[in-house]
Amino acid sequence: MFQPNPEDRLHLRTHRARSVVLTTEELVEIRAAQRTFEGAYMRTALSQFSFSLIVLKIFTSEFYAIGALFAVYGAAVLLCSIYRRYQGNKQFFTMIDDDGEARNKFRTSGNSVLLLTGLSIGAYVGLMVLTWQLEA
Repeated sequence: MFQPNPEDRLHLRTHRARSVVLTTEELVEIRAAQRTFEGAYMRTALSQFSFSLIVLKIFTSEFYAIGALFAVYGAAVLLCSIYRRYQGNKQFFTMIDDDGEARNKFRTSGNSVLLLTGLSIGAYVGLMVLTWQLEA
């Protein structure tokens, strides 16, 4: 209940995350990371939603399962995008431990990449199964 704000534990050049003034180079770096990673995940989710709507509107009822699969996959990619943004917000800051020590930890986006890889493999396997069921 009386825990400090998480942004008070993250520091950059001895400033709290809420009150830091970034240099031009740091702003460029953060914006590039947002465009590259967060934007890519969002565009992928939107394209999956769009494709699922096309399948659901144009094709017959036999293809509804495929459209639903792509809609679920788009929602999962959107959740992965939110998770990636949560992880990326901590990437540039140092964290103050409970002991009062400042620790500089660089955390890659490996967790979100593994999550998206698993989701993609599951979606492709599901698409193959649904396609084989159409033939029968």
